[in-house]
Amino acid sequence: MVKIVAEIGINHNGDIDLAKKMIALAAVAGCDYVKFQKRNPDICVPNEQKEKIKETPWGEMTYLEYKWKLEFGEEEYSKVDEYCVLLGIKWFSSVWDVHSVDFMVNNYFKAFDGTLKIPSALITDIDLCKYVRKKCDRLIISTGMSTEEEIIKCIDACNPDVIMHTNSTYPTPVEELNFNYIRWLKEKYLNKEIGYSGHEYGLVTTFATIPLGVNWIERHITEDRVVWGSDQFASIEPSGLFKLVKGIRDIEKAFFIEKAPRKVFGGELKKLKTLRK
Repeated sequence: MVKIVAEIGINHNGDIDLAKKMIALAAVAGCDYVKFQKRNPDICVPNEQKEKIKETPWGEMTYLEYKWKLEFGEEEYSKVDEYCVLLGIKWFSSVWDVHSVDFMVNNYFKAFDGTLKIPSALITDIDLCKYVRKKCDRLIISTGMSTEEEIIKCIDACNPDVIMHTNSTYPTPVEELNFNYIRWLKEKYLNKEIGYSGHEYGLVTTFATIPLGVNWIERHITEDRVVWGSDQFASIEPSGLFKLVKGIRDIEKAFFIEKAPRKVFGGELKKLKTLRK
């Protein structure tokens, strides 16, 4: 079965209650994981951007203050973990720096199964990639914004378990989704799981990745796409998430029968008796 990841990311806007609502949504919809993003803004925010003033729903603040406003720490992630245990859903994070890797693996979270993801922005940071590989049980990488040479270098360096095809435009124009690259990855990396992380409008194109053989599907989720935040507009709302999960599971059922000469079975057998002499 395809693993379905509901990415909360930073769409919680630093609000643990909002995060818990989205965890509950993902659990009820039938997702396998919720995913967050973990970073140390002091390290990840470029120096030239740290003191820039940003207008936010919480007033004017520096860009660094804004990024810390969105960041969950040990207290919040302990609550995330407890709630995921309660609802029976697993969780993991994209990690943006070494400190965030250590945070994830050293806190002994019960609903965290050792999966970590390197986001598209960082697969060229080979030292980080190697460090994450040493620390996690399952490593996922995303390939957005990257050349084939950069992707190969990352894979050679850290031997990921899952390679996610993605386009990092939010939202992604459908003509730039390049789904034939999924075929390319499937044929080139026979011993890897291949996934798709979508940032496009709608669900139809995401469904189209299942016959291509993806093992993982990830979409950003939100309570409301007009809420403040850089990722909200390219996310799917509650009704869309339910449709996504049901659609994926229905498509899987439609492909359940192995490729073989046609057989008549099920309801067709009854029709056969009534419609043919």
